[in-house]
Amino acid sequence: MAQQKTYVAKPGELEKKWYVVDATDKVVGRLASDIAMILMGKHRPTYTPHVDTGDFVIVTNVEKIVFTGQKWSKKIYTWYTGYPGLRSETAAERREKHPEKILIDAVRRMLPKNRLARQMLKKLKVYVGPDHPHQAQQPEPIELGIKEKGRFRKKLAT
Repeated sequence: MAQQKTYVAKPGELEKKWYVVDATDKVVGRLASDIAMILMGKHRPTYTPHVDTGDFVIVTNVEKIVFTGQKWSKKIYTWYTGYPGLRSETAAERREKHPEKILIDAVRRMLPKNRLARQMLKKLKVYVGPDHPHQAQQPEPIELGIKEKGRFRKKLAT
């Protein structure tokens, strides 16, 4: 009996799809987790760890995302400026200045820590407000970030 060969995706072999997500009243962590899965390509049966098999994700209304509990006042983002000491701000302060950075940082930290992750993150397009300039790509609307068992496969299968 002949042995089955393991399928390995090649970089130019897969066609990339575009999805659009409305972030209104979605919890940041749940939404970021689902977006990271799509960017990595884990929603496809042809997922290959060393090849970028993921799709493009457009997120609109990112200023309307929510945190659970008291994270708006207690969650602190810190970064190194190049000078002694760290710069920091709360999630509420970040929402006022750059609301898109909250979701981008959450997704970035859920991707693998390698060169491929930087390539995957380029496929994430985040916009404040309901409009985006990617109508020509004909993105499919998709509902992500829902707390329900098996939520991810159900939404992409339909």
